[in-house]
Amino acid sequence: MSENQKPIIGISIGDFNGIGPEVILKAVGGNRLNKICTPVIYGSGKVINRYRQLLEMKDWQFFTIHKVEQINHKQVNVINCMSDQTLEVQPGTITPEAGKLAFESLKRAVEDLKAGKIDALVTAPINKHNIQSDDFKFPGHTEFLADAFGVNKELMFMVSENLKIGVATAHIPLEQVKKTISKELIISKLDQIKSSLIRDFGKQKPKIAVLGLNPHAGENGLLGSEEKEVIEPALTEYKKKGNLVFGPFPADGFFGTAAWKNYDAVLAMYHDQGLMPFKMLAFENGVNFTAGLPKVRTSPDHGTAYDIAGKNIADESSMLNAIYMAIDIAKNREELADLEAGSMKKKTIVLKEASMED
Repeated sequence: MSENQKPIIGISIGDFNGIGPEVILKAVGGNRLNKICTPVIYGSGKVINRYRQLLEMKDWQFFTIHKVEQINHKQVNVINCMSDQTLEVQPGTITPEAGKLAFESLKRAVEDLKAGKIDALVTAPINKHNIQSDDFKFPGHTEFLADAFGVNKELMFMVSENLKIGVATAHIPLEQVKKTISKELIISKLDQIKSSLIRDFGKQKPKIAVLGLNPHAGENGLLGSEEKEVIEPALTEYKKKGNLVFGPFPADGFFGTAAWKNYDAVLAMYHDQGLMPFKMLAFENGVNFTAGLPKVRTSPDHGTAYDIAGKNIADESSMLNAIYMAIDIAKNREELADLEAGSMKKKTIVLKEASMED
């Protein structure tokens, strides 16, 4: 991505019988995003055409291509990821074909992301059941992407302009959370949050709040020992490194009193502890960002919403924010890389001059 070049943003279609195609088309329709990026939808021209009719967007045109190198920067591009002949759009219905296209579009988009052919990936919602196959045996996008990039320290980071929440444990049963939480895990997640806040969001000295695992953060051991035995020691060790980390806080009071506004990010112990308040406070503009990957991936913070699919009532705000955030993070990372490269070059020159003087 050069100084004058727009970022190329890949968008995987997700389950086409959910609201994914609808919010995608509402976001990119009219080519309004083409002023700031080049959108590439990985999916099916037939499916996009069907939703274009359902949404009465017949005057809007897209550009069909076979590979990303053929993109038209003035239009929205669509890459066919499997044969259109077997695809029948049935909004609100769970079908094997929708699961297969969801995987094929994701796979193709990730291949181009890894190869540097697109600058960021935005994923529309999938159905975690009909996408399962011999090639996809993951709880969700986050785990699939971590495996694809060979990363074992990924972070589900729910982000909006004012609220950012990471989770120590993501897609695991509640009964496994207690035995999964460890001092090492908490420190690792704090490192990922801190790194992302600095690298992706420009927070130079971030303040991070940590929630307790048990009700009332354990009530001094009365309602559980994890806070005293695991979480507090992790925070003490992390503070000794000069980091601004606070807690553990009881989750109910922390959000009930709006204490989250005093921090740059929050680390929750498990999925619903973090995502429930996030979706209540930032559902329309919230974004699911996978921190810890070498490439940028965002997603709207909602699911397939089969109950409203195809009815032209889905709100595209979260999809738009996911696209905007992907653009911003990709640019932030590039600018930081340029600064670091310039600093390294300057340091090398200084060392050479010093050695010549010696």
